[in-house]
Amino acid sequence: MKRHWFWKGPKFALIGALFVAVVGVVVMSLWNWLMPALFALHRITFWQALGLFLFSKLLLGGFHGRHGFHGRGIKRDAVRRIWRGRMMERWEKMTPEEREKFRETMRRRCGPFGEAAAEPQV
Repeated sequence: MKRHWFWKGPKFALIGALFVAVVGVVVMSLWNWLMPALFALHRITFWQALGLFLFSKLLLGGFHGRHGFHGRGIKRDAVRRIWRGRMMERWEKMTPEEREKFRETMRRRCGPFGEAAAEPQV
């Protein structure tokens, strides 16, 4: 199994080059098919299509890879749990008058919600 590590680098480079070529051809084909007909723009070359793709990736989202176990979703859930725990602690410490004042403030800011809902259970 250890003998095959040598071929992984060239294989990865070949797959990467193939991906770049396919993306370039797709972007060039779409541009040359749509843009001259719709907006009277000139046709572009393969290298201009690659440059356009790179430019659009930088402007519109960057190069983020896939989010696995440590992705954004896990972080968001953890933040929600922390925020909810803190809010529940604050709610428990509030007097009934403070709770009603908080509800009124939220109704003014966000509109009516949860009128029939009971108070959170701890």
